[in-house]
Amino acid sequence: MLWIWLVLLYGVIKGLREIVKKKSMEKNSVLEVLFLYTLLSFLMVVPTAPKAMGVAPELMVCIVIKSFVIFVAWIMGFKALRKIPISLYGLLDLSRVIFSTLMGVLFLREVMHTGQVIGLLLVCTGLLMCRYGEVFSGKKETSKKEESGAVSVKLVFFVLCSAFLNGVSGTMDKALMRTGELTSTQLQFWYMLFLVLFYGGYILMTREKVRFVSALKNYWIWLLSLLFVIGDRALFIANQSPDSRVTIMTLLKQVCCIVTILAGKFLFREKKILYKLFCAAVIITGMVIAVL
Repeated sequence: MLWIWLVLLYGVIKGLREIVKKKSMEKNSVLEVLFLYTLLSFLMVVPTAPKAMGVAPELMVCIVIKSFVIFVAWIMGFKALRKIPISLYGLLDLSRVIFSTLMGVLFLREVMHTGQVIGLLLVCTGLLMCRYGEVFSGKKETSKKEESGAVSVKLVFFVLCSAFLNGVSGTMDKALMRTGELTSTQLQFWYMLFLVLFYGGYILMTREKVRFVSALKNYWIWLLSLLFVIGDRALFIANQSPDSRVTIMTLLKQVCCIVTILAGKFLFREKKILYKLFCAAVIITGMVIAVL
């Protein structure tokens, strides 16, 4: 089924995006990366503008709300990712599985069969193993700037809030696309435009200094924008399929955790990778059981 492969592609690209996000923030601030990242992404889809017109007012309001949800989620997620190990971030971010699954059942009236319930329980088990086995006992993996346990808990809270808001966004994607009145091109164009406006407005309101020249020279941001455009288009097309379901899509997306764990080992020289791989194996097993 094409939508399954598209969601798996999105999951791999999402894992790559986490790597590129962390690398891009080695040279620039969170806001610098966020603003230029969304601006470049929007410019990449500007040629599709003629096909993006004609969105109904009520759907446009929903797209604005979705964009604001992601605007907040990314600020929190990027700030956390900048300071904690990418392998740990990737696993904690999997908590969106729980949020998205519950929203799919409650708001989209999706029904979970026995295999999906077992799969969800395994995913939750892997997340709990990661959280309580690594976050509160693995203090050595926090950055040098994060010496207190209180700060670490704050960062975990940021990741969980970001995951929840991303779950809200994913549920809205499916709800919007299944109306049949919105195309993937329209959703991507307007969603990105509103993100640019939100981050631009945030910069003006906070008067935070943004080094545009420095950010433009950061090739990681350019790569991040390209991955964002490709990944989101694949996801939106998958959402258009009448057979796709948020509960299954959410589990499939978690293939990204393998990418972030391996990156933590080979790119960022992080520790306790075997333990994280074990947690990921439990999570992936849950994904497979849910799909079969």
